[in-house]
Amino acid sequence: MPLFDTHAHIDQEEFDDTRDAVIERARAAGVETIIAVGTTVAASRKCIEVAAKYGSVYAAVGLQPNYIAECGLDDWAEIERLATEPRVVAIGETGLDRYWDSTPFEMQQDYFDRHMALAGRLDLPFIVHMRDCDADIMQALRAEHRRRGLLRGIMHSFTGDAAMAAECVGLGLHISFAGMVTYKKSQPLRDCAATIPAERLLIETDCPYLSPEPVRGKRPNEPAYVAHTATCIAIARSVSPQELGRQTTANARELFRV
Repeated sequence: MPLFDTHAHIDQEEFDDTRDAVIERARAAGVETIIAVGTTVAASRKCIEVAAKYGSVYAAVGLQPNYIAECGLDDWAEIERLATEPRVVAIGETGLDRYWDSTPFEMQQDYFDRHMALAGRLDLPFIVHMRDCDADIMQALRAEHRRRGLLRGIMHSFTGDAAMAAECVGLGLHISFAGMVTYKKSQPLRDCAATIPAERLLIETDCPYLSPEPVRGKRPNEPAYVAHTATCIAIARSVSPQELGRQTTANARELFRV
């Protein structure tokens, strides 16, 4: 079945010695396209380098909220510059995080707004990280929606409930599920995945994190394993894995314009 991994950190050093093999295993598993997602300036540059080397890979550039406090004075200007590079198809990951306290929350909010505004100027989707801050995320998204109408972006590794997902869809966003949807305790998340309109559903790995069942705890996550997430969600939605793969791949291709 055709698959599209909308969120992978294959720039990270965990893949430096195995990246060729990881890309080949993804291809063999049906993964046609991968978005390499930046978290810092250095990571964003490397995502662009990886995308330039592999035809199946595109890049997203941004500053993940937990790293913003470490930014240099010129880092945001560099993200703005990198966003115009070839094979960059999205802004992020951005968003908000109350689980970790490495970046003051007001600074996170400022940079989230910057990322969304940059995405709007460049007509690119933005990728939203959220952890323990659903109400704050929704407040920011509603404000951006009031400023410019329907939004174009992804709720990455979604962990909210069906009501939150429905509001995000109403704002124009896509909902993406990662490996945690496969975990035994994640029945509420599977129930939520079953409610997403077919044309707004996406899948991802967030590799090397969040390995899905049945490979959880056995090896680092990688793009090929998005097939396990696809199969799990297909069961929850009472469709075939092939149909789920085709739909989510078509959705991602339209969103990222690749």
